[in-house]
Amino acid sequence: MEFKAFKMDGLGNDFLIIDRRKLEFYLSKEEIIKLGKRDHIGFDQVIFIEKEDDSFIPITIFNSDGNEVSACGNGSRCVAYIIGKEKNEENILLKTSNRILKANIVENLKVKINMGKPVFDWQKIPLAKNLDNKNISINIDGKEFKEGFALNVGNPHIVFFVNNCLNYDLKKIGPLIENHKLFPEKINVTFAQVINQNNILVNVWERGAGLTKACGTAACATAVAGFMKGISNKNCNIKFKEGILNLEYEDQIFMTGPVSEIKKIKIKI
Repeated sequence: MEFKAFKMDGLGNDFLIIDRRKLEFYLSKEEIIKLGKRDHIGFDQVIFIEKEDDSFIPITIFNSDGNEVSACGNGSRCVAYIIGKEKNEENILLKTSNRILKANIVENLKVKINMGKPVFDWQKIPLAKNLDNKNISINIDGKEFKEGFALNVGNPHIVFFVNNCLNYDLKKIGPLIENHKLFPEKINVTFAQVINQNNILVNVWERGAGLTKACGTAACATAVAGFMKGISNKNCNIKFKEGILNLEYEDQIFMTGPVSEIKKIKIKI
């Protein structure tokens, strides 16, 4: 079988995007895993554009491990850019499994998106038990990671603020934290380093995708956690290996950043 798709990325966080508005097309978990491998197509997430629902464009998101997830910030910005260019519109409404995302193409290859409100309730993050979500300690291989800030920004995250975020081997400790018994739906893991109140450097282990060059929801979680802890401003830059996402937190989370050119590809499975 051969099908057409789009390949895009936001700061190196890359996606396979498949349009299902006119064609019913499905990939099995095994096919997603195969296509997601770096010696094949390679991607962090695959995103399906679904049939329009009123004024919304529904999207369905799967990590490269084949499991469905409810949020992908950079991927949503990429989809919004595709739809905006197609319809010649600047404002796009996307619908995930748990929220409406309002996106705006602010200039060529640059998209701003309203990611909605963060969730702090331990049951909705979710955590396995009632803990102070702003001060979580986890023991991994005999080492204690302290003062983790857990929240949900469409998917679950924990953020640890440290002196040097790149000193941590996330290939080793990332999956151990991700799969810790405290997190019944697993969790995205960020080690964040505050450069100053307007700039934070991050190192991210993404649930179901592994070590990624960038992660939009991790940027959202970090910005909110930093502001709530009083160590960063409401408007700050989250720095990844290949660039910056600007975050504004005012009850809701607004994320602005670059997207790549739209690349059309054909795939055989």
